[in-house]
Amino acid sequence: MSGFKKFLLQGSLVELAVAFVIGGAFATVVKAMVAVIMDLIGKAGGTPNFSTYAPKGIHVGDLLTAAVGFVILAAVVYFGVVMPYTKAKERFFPDPVTEEGVPADIALLTEIRDALQAKA
Repeated sequence: MSGFKKFLLQGSLVELAVAFVIGGAFATVVKAMVAVIMDLIGKAGGTPNFSTYAPKGIHVGDLLTAAVGFVILAAVVYFGVVMPYTKAKERFFPDPVTEEGVPADIALLTEIRDALQAKA
């Protein structure tokens, strides 16, 4: 029973559960944003649903609708989440830089390399 308690209270299990819940909620927001953008495309150039499009009898409309939706979804995620997150991370948690302008982890690796070369 203690193993089960340990399993349930592991930090990674809780973090994973939170990630799934937040991911589901985030997916709903992103789908709604894609729907808004598709509606705007529809206002500008006709219907945003291409499912009836079938040149020479080949039904490519569903694929076209899914592809357009995917590109919009990727743009929303990148410009709405990834870019702001990256900029905030760089602003509030900058990489430590040594006096020479080299990131600290690279400087440490360089020191290790030089020490190993000196031994050899």
